[in-house]
Amino acid sequence: MKKNNPLIVIVGPTASGKSALAVEVAKRINGEVVSADSMQIYQGMAIGSARVTEEEMMGVPHHMLNFVSPLDGYSVAQYRQDALHCIAGIHSRGKIPILCGGTGLYVNALLYPMAFSADAAGDPQIREALQAQLEREGIEALHARLAQVDPCAAQSIHKNNTRRVIRALEVYAITGKPFSSFIQDAYQERRLEFCVQAWVGLFWPKSLLDERIAQRVRDMFAQGLVEEVRALQRQGLTPEHQAMQGLGYRQVFPYLEGHASLGETIDEIILRTRQYAKRQMTWFRREKRIQWLDASVQDTAALAFRVLQTAQIGGKE
Repeated sequence: MKKNNPLIVIVGPTASGKSALAVEVAKRINGEVVSADSMQIYQGMAIGSARVTEEEMMGVPHHMLNFVSPLDGYSVAQYRQDALHCIAGIHSRGKIPILCGGTGLYVNALLYPMAFSADAAGDPQIREALQAQLEREGIEALHARLAQVDPCAAQSIHKNNTRRVIRALEVYAITGKPFSSFIQDAYQERRLEFCVQAWVGLFWPKSLLDERIAQRVRDMFAQGLVEEVRALQRQGLTPEHQAMQGLGYRQVFPYLEGHASLGETIDEIILRTRQYAKRQMTWFRREKRIQWLDASVQDTAALAFRVLQTAQIGGKE
């Protein structure tokens, strides 16, 4: 590969229209899509993860979808290795990879130095214990603990980013080393054989995004989310499995067990998804290179093409 092999990145909160935009861009520039979504990797979880359908792909090749058993764990380090392999393959075919997704940790793992050692793999028991502590004592207690064992990580990880705080404490518990010791300067370019030519972000006014999220959740239930979770349960999946941590899955188990009504379950998933979308925007807003497009009032495809033209990718509109 050549150092100047381009990579396009499309990010944004859930339900913002990232997948549709990625397909439009890919069709225009002869590209292929590489997913950066931590739930869409799993098999048998198409509905709850809102995985793009064959029809929605419109013939554009997609990668990093539907290839991991939900019974297995899957780390950020594994994602990085697999996604880099996909990107290299796309470049070798003379096409342009488009990284598209809302999992900020996956995006950062590809674009910035984040070298986890082999013994820093996840430990479900440790993570569960930390989650229990979070529910008992709140995020302030966990963040204070992180500040004691890893001041550098505590300074760079906002206390509201609960998942990241828990991950940092988990790595410390497993390895005895600070989480920050596995991460080089997050604002240095990784020595990779590609460069980000364009980085686009989609956003919506909160009220409109809230409506889109609510409609998406209702559509998931209409499409058979409960049956999908029931099928996973028959395979032996429980709320403790890594794959079941995603929104729309863990929350369905109480309904299946008779501890919550369908309406309560739908409302909870809508609420938690809206909260997640807010966290996604907080994560991505820290990246100064993203060119944000207001999807509520703009033709995002046309604007994205202009961004690509500025980066000397693609032809005229």
